[in-house]
Amino acid sequence: MQVVFVLFQELQRYIGFTAADEVVLQGLHSKLQPFFPAIVETFYARVLEHEDSRAALTRGEKHVGQLKGTLVKWMNELFEGPWDERYVERRARIGRVHVQIALPQHYMVSAMNVVRVGLRERLSQVMAEGSKEAHAARDAVERICDLDLALMLHTYREDLEAGQARAERLATFGALVGSIGHELRNPLGVIETSLYVLKGRTTDERSTKHLDRIGQQVTLANDIITQLLHLIRERPLASTRVDLSELMTGTLASTAPTVTLDVSPGIHVEGDPTQLRQVLVNLAQNAVFFAGESGRVEARLHRAEAGLVLSFDDSGPGIDPSIRNRLFEPLVTTRAGGIGLGLALVKRITERHGGTISASRSTLGGARFTISMPAIGATP
Repeated sequence: MQVVFVLFQELQRYIGFTAADEVVLQGLHSKLQPFFPAIVETFYARVLEHEDSRAALTRGEKHVGQLKGTLVKWMNELFEGPWDERYVERRARIGRVHVQIALPQHYMVSAMNVVRVGLRERLSQVMAEGSKEAHAARDAVERICDLDLALMLHTYREDLEAGQARAERLATFGALVGSIGHELRNPLGVIETSLYVLKGRTTDERSTKHLDRIGQQVTLANDIITQLLHLIRERPLASTRVDLSELMTGTLASTAPTVTLDVSPGIHVEGDPTQLRQVLVNLAQNAVFFAGESGRVEARLHRAEAGLVLSFDDSGPGIDPSIRNRLFEPLVTTRAGGIGLGLALVKRITERHGGTISASRSTLGGARFTISMPAIGATP
């Protein structure tokens, strides 16, 4: 995010956005705020007129009613500031979300123009046309809209290019795993057979101990191969009605008892309970590891308008910026002794259940992983 903030500062200098503009925007806020809901209504009326943008909204995590509230909040921040790193982070996230829901980039430019026009019209209503104050207000509004659009387009392009590169790497990875997975199973099978024979003929306690260690490592190697193959194969989902509330409570009680739970009862999904349990275990164990022995981990499961929201928060060091954009790729990890398959598998299982997963900063100081997924009985 530091790189994007530096870009934001460079853009400020380029278009001449200064502290004087910030003062003007903050002064305009109370005058223009009453008009925000009307501008938002016009904005979404235009969005829903076009088939592509309307279809993109249905692929998102929220309904139009929630998105309207989000846009009003965005407009408040536009005028209130502060225009700091957190502001830039929130703006950058918008571009990334548009990539996730496959909204064509040109709609972002058109959408910003709708907001500009709405703000210009309201400015003419609250300020004397042609006055020095009106001129300064118009320039400040134009500059902040330019800045926001530039940030969103930058992160849109950045994430789109990263996604294309990621798809190419995953294709290569899949071909490699598929070709060597079977070949590795054969020597591991021979080692297992030989271990069985040697254990039956060895009475020396020290030798037996070393043979047991070899057996444990063979089992670990087999498990790694299995996880790799699960990433590239379309395992059929053994779908059934799953009480996710009950599954989550039971799973974490047995595998991560130190996690603080906040689970709404009776949330059901259509899915594979074994694979969903794997998601819960991987996220919980990951959070517990990074939080450390004295840290905190909180897990939540609640209903949302379009389904459910499941999250894990930890008080650990947070997400390493160097891998933020590749966090859910195979073999990417900062965990000591980890091989980088857990989050990649979580993402794949989540998407196969019609959900999405994202990572962000936690209020506990560490990382937050959030899953949104369809639920049985949710508002369609």
